[in-house]
Amino acid sequence: SLCSLLLACNVTFAQKQAYKEKNVFGLTVNAGPGSFASALSWTHNHAVGKKQRFNIGYGLRFTNFIGSDLDYTTAPAKYTSGKSSIAALFSENIPANIDTVSFAKSQTYFLNTGIYLSYLLPYFKNRLEVGVNIDAIGFTFGPRQNAVYKNNTVTAKPTPFNLLLISDSDIGSLNSEWYVSFWATPKLAVKVGYQFLFSEYTTDTKIQQLPNLNEANDRFRYKSSMIMLGISYAPFRK
Repeated sequence: SLCSLLLACNVTFAQKQAYKEKNVFGLTVNAGPGSFASALSWTHNHAVGKKQRFNIGYGLRFTNFIGSDLDYTTAPAKYTSGKSSIAALFSENIPANIDTVSFAKSQTYFLNTGIYLSYLLPYFKNRLEVGVNIDAIGFTFGPRQNAVYKNNTVTAKPTPFNLLLISDSDIGSLNSEWYVSFWATPKLAVKVGYQFLFSEYTTDTKIQQLPNLNEANDRFRYKSSMIMLGISYAPFRK
């Protein structure tokens, strides 16, 4: 009947509107010693719990990282600590296995899907939010760069594939944030926080010979800690 059709249309419209309202777009700028980054993101959140304060989300983030005079160190966990997965997180590094490649300039662009968590605090009329997020999987591109390894010039390119595992077991370039946001309006928030970012290069040849191992390494990583400023925009919220 016509009434049933109209009801179905209204339900469909309401569902689409509810989905749109949960979309949040973000822009951040980040700065630290010898490093700068900016990021554009889209997040879709799902509120859970009785009071709907806790949000679990997924999204995409495009990050641009620029560094100058940075030392990239041995990346794979199987060399840095001799462990992998969660064991690497709680294992001490093996100094003899860690070497350095020095970049006068580094520049990488990476697009990753991510995991986003946030909680709306019951203060300032429910306008204060705390959150954490981390990239999970994606890819990186950028120009090849010359670097110095043991007084020799080498060439490296950004590691193309990114994958979140745990600690040094991670592969490629990944971005993460810890932040506090203040929603000045239902649609617009300002946020401040801390960004922890991995930037990784792969040298054209395996330049690092591991001591006591018949293996060589070509992956080197820089771990950047930066102060973050940003805005969030939810254009479809009422």
